[in-house]
Amino acid sequence: MRIPDVAAGAKVLGFGHYQPATIVTNDDLAKTMDTNDEWIQSRVGIKERRVAPEGETVEDMAVQAGGKALAASGLAASDIDLVIVATCTLESQIPNAAAVVAHRLGIESPGAFDVNAACAGFCYALATASAAVRGGTARNVLVIGSEKLSQWIDWTDRATAVIFADGAGAAVVAPSDTPGIGPVVWGSAGDRSDAIIINDRDSFLHQEGQTVFRWATTALHPVAKEACERAGVDPSELAAFVPHQANLRIIEAIARKLGADNAVIARDIVTAGNTSAASIPLALSRMLERGEVRSGDLVLALGFGAGLTYAGQVIEIP
Repeated sequence: MRIPDVAAGAKVLGFGHYQPATIVTNDDLAKTMDTNDEWIQSRVGIKERRVAPEGETVEDMAVQAGGKALAASGLAASDIDLVIVATCTLESQIPNAAAVVAHRLGIESPGAFDVNAACAGFCYALATASAAVRGGTARNVLVIGSEKLSQWIDWTDRATAVIFADGAGAAVVAPSDTPGIGPVVWGSAGDRSDAIIINDRDSFLHQEGQTVFRWATTALHPVAKEACERAGVDPSELAAFVPHQANLRIIEAIARKLGADNAVIARDIVTAGNTSAASIPLALSRMLERGEVRSGDLVLALGFGAGLTYAGQVIEIP
């Protein structure tokens, strides 16, 4: 048996993102349900969100974000041999999104699979891609988080309709002589899996908001700190902290407890809403585009959500 060549580390070569064109403001929602801009902003911090039209799919958005990440990486489609799509909102489970997206991007015969860890999905997929590259089972990996939550939401339910949105974000992972993606810290709290649930294919997403809020603001800052420790990085060295964009109050509570006083805190949720597995790469790509993070910067990503699942790792910005 021959052991494959292995890489010393893995790194991100490029990010990309995509958002649908339609903007839904808080005032728009107030026309159809008992809510208002002040109520929404005070509870979740969202001013507006993007919603995909009926004909735009999870795969469509993934292709857009994945194509931009591929262009930013400097690689060609022929250089990619593994595609991973993190999503929990496919309209149908078969075929998987990854194989469809790979074909539409001109990536021939790659390994292709989806990951469903809900809002932690991108971090799970990124860790899997890093392990595949370092283990020699993949050369270059396209990782995409893409979600169309609008098709799983009851738009008369203000507990969920004001929060969730659509979009996609992506990254290309490649071998590196030095680590550019830190060790993942991941886990789950399955005893509370009913806090965020879709009961069956004819149901909408239901969330126990207070349960999720208490869990996220008490259980996750130790995960964030451990991800820094495993990467050999002090929180004070972080240029940015990019948690899942679940709720602005949750984001700020975790950031305070982490103690990353010098870090820019991603607050993409204000204008993008909660896009589940897409939220971290979407926020990272937009921060890079705006110049809030630069090449060589260290950022901490922390995903968490339905399952309840969580995962975090330190990433070096390409």
